Amino acid sequence: MTDFDPYTIAARFGAGETDAQPIAPPIYQSSTFWSADADAFLESATKARHTGFYTRYGNPTVRLFEDAVAQLEGGEAAMAFGSGMAATTGAVLSLAAPGGHVVAQSSLYAGVTSLLRDIAPRFGVSVDFFEQTDVEAFAAALKPETKLVVLESPANPLLGVTDIASIAAHAKANGEAVVMVDNTIATPINQRPLMLGADLVMHSATKALGGHADLLGGVLVGSTALIERIWHTAYLFGAVFDPFAAWLALRGLRTLPMRVERHNRTALAVAERLERHPRVAAVHYPGLRSHPQHNLAAHQLKPGAGSLLSFEVADGLAAAETVLSSLEIAHRSASFGSFSSLAVHPAAMWAASMNEAELVAAGVAPGLIRLGVGFEDPDVIAGDIERGLAKL
Repeated sequence: MTDFDPYTIAARFGAGETDAQPIAPPIYQSSTFWSADADAFLESATKARHTGFYTRYGNPTVRLFEDAVAQLEGGEAAMAFGSGMAATTGAVLSLAAPGGHVVAQSSLYAGVTSLLRDIAPRFGVSVDFFEQTDVEAFAAALKPETKLVVLESPANPLLGVTDIASIAAHAKANGEAVVMVDNTIATPINQRPLMLGADLVMHSATKALGGHADLLGGVLVGSTALIERIWHTAYLFGAVFDPFAAWLALRGLRTLPMRVERHNRTALAVAERLERHPRVAAVHYPGLRSHPQHNLAAHQLKPGAGSLLSFEVADGLAAAETVLSSLEIAHRSASFGSFSSLAVHPAAMWAASMNEAELVAAGVAPGLIRLGVGFEDPDVIAGDIERGLAKL
């Protein structure tokens, strides 16, 4: 980790990729590419992840984005998708064939929970969930047919932290399951799961990697062999990353280290201030010393804990709605990792994919508000929330 220099990586990837030697790489906004002869056509049509045949198979601009994220994560290769859910679905359906088994932590993004609980079984894939802090429960859930382990750390929306190294070590000692970590919240600036023993990293590029709230995308990072294994199934799904969106994401990656640095400081300052407020029942942020896994977070998350936090309004659902309705700085909106602060009521947002009992089981309290901090001054963000709390 001491040799990791994201600032230099972000400043240099993609320069000089064509004969014209551009500093900013061009957009290959082409659906298909021509070949000089039959042999060249055959090679491009049959080689995995070729960037000179058809953009569903690969594209030079998309490849630049994939290579840049792979560099930041310390992986050999990457595959980009049209969204984070497309990336996760590609991994699950590529690696867990009928008769296979998946072990996943119970605290996950609601869309991933729905995929594993409702969709994967239709393809003959069984799934068991475990509480993310309970390594013994994970060990008990492993089976000889376990093909994939799905983790998210920090996890959305309660920011729980998974001991990635311990889970990965146990998985490798007891089978051949691929350990996949959703690293969207942390970003590769704060955490690199491959360095902790994971096999595969997933990002929703819609969030901090893109960083400007103007694209949808997802990406998987791992070994070349693993990414090619996934590609042979996932490219058939057609959920590819558009070249223009890839170009936007490349532009966003240039400033990722600086943006994350700002997000880390701002989120911690807002979390510390909200923690002192009498109308706030709890604040969930791994950077707080009061977080139950702060020591693990300090080991895994360096130099900070990211842009996302959540807090529980003391008087429940109606009180949370009062606070959200009064906000003038943070927009009521899904997503996070943007230049502007976004706040949402998880119990309302996820009602379509999780019933009330499931929300309670996942620890999503009725009064929970999730906040993704932007570039605004932390005192301005906190003051905006405090004005809403004063109305209770």
